[in-house]
Amino acid sequence: MLEDNGSIRTLSVDIGGSGVKAMVLDITGKPLTERGRLETPQPATPEVVINTVVVLAASQGEYHRVSVGFPGVVRSGVTESAANLHCDWIGFDLATILSARLNKPVKVINDADMQGLGAIAGKGVELVITLGTGFGSALFVDGKLVPNMEMGHHPFRKGETYEEQLGRAALDKIGEKKWNKRLQKAIASLQHLFNYDYLYIGGGEAVRINMNLPLNVKLIPNITGLLGGIALWKD
Repeated sequence: MLEDNGSIRTLSVDIGGSGVKAMVLDITGKPLTERGRLETPQPATPEVVINTVVVLAASQGEYHRVSVGFPGVVRSGVTESAANLHCDWIGFDLATILSARLNKPVKVINDADMQGLGAIAGKGVELVITLGTGFGSALFVDGKLVPNMEMGHHPFRKGETYEEQLGRAALDKIGEKKWNKRLQKAIASLQHLFNYDYLYIGGGEAVRINMNLPLNVKLIPNITGLLGGIALWKD
């Protein structure tokens, strides 16, 4: 049994629709390695994505346990939805199978939830949204996660969901200016819906944001999705 001391190294993995990222964190959540990234193989079936994680893991040196952020609903290590990956992920026991491949304990959580764990202050109502291939979301109340809130697939405007209006496909189609206008509307809509104290915006496309954000809205770097990995082991 590992003692909970400063030498425990956590491999943190972020599975995305376009890229799989990994890095090793120390017990406090500080990075010990350079972030590794590989393109998400297409079609993104469990087998090829797991192979990609195994390759990344081998390049990251020594680690004792693994945290994975996955773009979909996750319950007890089983992936229940995967809108931006392959349908074979539905009902797939990622934690057990990856643990067998890496021979290490593995915990899996929704990717936006993991990003949020790396970003939040732990006070009041805090909402996290991630803008990438899709639209991820996580809600925290006094630091406690409300799990698997897949808000991206809820109606937003003009009969379309947040993901359909603000995902990467929409951004490529309508351009940054229109996308920013939509995002501004989404921020206002979410403020009315959740009355959050703080909103954090992350994900690969957050760099495209070009507007004056309200004082209680903060941009978080994409690496936060990996930094949240340490929190999965804090009971």
